[in-house]
Amino acid sequence: MSNPFTGLSVESARRALAAQLRSAQIEEAELDARILLGAALGLDLTGLVAQAARLLTETETSRLAQYAGRRIAGEPVARILGTREFWGLPFRLSEATLVPRPDTETVVELALEIFRERQASHQIRIADIGTGSGAILLALLHEIPGAFGVGTDLSLTALKTARDNAAALGLADRAGFVACSYAAALRGPFDLVVSNPPYIPSAEIPKLSIEVREHDPHLALDGGNDGYDAYRALIPQATERLAPGGALIVEAGQGQARNIETLMIAAALVVDRPPKADLAGIPRAVSARKMPP
Repeated sequence: MSNPFTGLSVESARRALAAQLRSAQIEEAELDARILLGAALGLDLTGLVAQAARLLTETETSRLAQYAGRRIAGEPVARILGTREFWGLPFRLSEATLVPRPDTETVVELALEIFRERQASHQIRIADIGTGSGAILLALLHEIPGAFGVGTDLSLTALKTARDNAAALGLADRAGFVACSYAAALRGPFDLVVSNPPYIPSAEIPKLSIEVREHDPHLALDGGNDGYDAYRALIPQATERLAPGGALIVEAGQGQARNIETLMIAAALVVDRPPKADLAGIPRAVSARKMPP
């Protein structure tokens, strides 16, 4: 089969790839085309503009055709490239980690708001339950100088990915990682406990987009029959390990915030603020505090 990008200039290849992606009903065809072309050529946006008229090499056309085929088949750009930006930081991915999404930055935002209100005079300790790539934990450590954090995950592959990300971001000396179920192996006390747990009801997973259901790990998606299994497990564990005045902040699926608050209250936490909405207006980050005895 002939390569559709053979003999094309950089700009023509971008247009051709965008047209292919549009024909495949990919929503962000123009953006994906630019990112994939830049990756195939090793160029940023400025480089693509500067070299718009030059012809692609045979190696570049081959690589671009491979990327195009994978994207058209439903593989997300982040999986193709093996990296995703979160909170302005680059994160490597693996088959055991979710692709960090902008919605999850809402958890980071709320955690930082709570931290800044408290104005602690001691070293802040953070636990990230189900850390995956380490995105939430490492974003917080990046923003809170001197803080120490630990991430947990059932997957050893995910933990290795998180450790590698911590090292690449210069945060390895302030981040530890532990293999366990939720917070089972942690002792505390922690000032902040954060989590993006699996919250998709099991029956809903086959209905998700191909990018998610075929490429994100089901362990990080499946929240059980009603979507709340992970919350039922982690909220009591987190409560036991929170310092007095400490806060638990979790990501919620659409329509789940109120039920999560009920579970927090049942665990003797105090819900003292409304959930924080994401950019689409969906209540996304839910929090509660452990009051001093």
